[in-house]
Amino acid sequence: MTSPGPVAFTIAGIDIMWYGILIGTGFILAILLCYKRAPRHGIQSDSIIDFALWMIPVSIVGARLYYVIFRWDLYRDNLSEILHVRNGGLAIHGGLICGLIVALVFCHKRNIPFLELADLVLPAVALAQSIGRWGNFFNSEAHGGPTDLPWAIIVNGQAVHPTFLYESIWCFLLFLFLLWVDRRRKFPGQIALLYGMLYSVERFCVEHLRTDSLMIGPFRQAQVLSAVVFIACLILYLVLNYKEIQQRSIQE
Repeated sequence: MTSPGPVAFTIAGIDIMWYGILIGTGFILAILLCYKRAPRHGIQSDSIIDFALWMIPVSIVGARLYYVIFRWDLYRDNLSEILHVRNGGLAIHGGLICGLIVALVFCHKRNIPFLELADLVLPAVALAQSIGRWGNFFNSEAHGGPTDLPWAIIVNGQAVHPTFLYESIWCFLLFLFLLWVDRRRKFPGQIALLYGMLYSVERFCVEHLRTDSLMIGPFRQAQVLSAVVFIACLILYLVLNYKEIQQRSIQE
């Protein structure tokens, strides 16, 4: 399988990129899903629109800055390239970090329980990731090393691991799993923490295959961050689950 190229179509001489279309589609579906499910978490649906208006642009800027910081060698002599997001170069961890900051501020301002908003939003984030990752395919980026597996993609005439596909499939399954768990949720924060753990496991493993990893010295930054997030989420999950068990035993 070979990418048909990054350009989807052209309007009035302006190239419309697959990268932007897919990321935009992911955002729209995520917003619609959260809008519909918001009452389940005690949140007014209209609040999701307000949240999205802040979260989306800040997350995109954060994802871009995160990528630029770790690839400063590519931009320090050509600063104008920093603005050319259409060509790729968004780091999901940067977007998630900035999205988390926006969520904390938004919940404080609107008096919304943060864990409820996190449980509502993160399944939709997994869905958006599963769609947006296909932008890497069209840009022929974020792929792995050489392989002879039958599902390999061809980049520069070489068969390589389609790491975007691995993450896309995982995130879609994660989306379905989190929705299933949400119907049986035991405590606020359970969905968000499961997302943190399960996405971190996948990213840690898949990152090992990639050839364009952002680095912290000799270490792949995505693996370092994934390990830290997994441990932090696991500890919080155990603590919150223990508290829920204690409360139930007292009530009984």
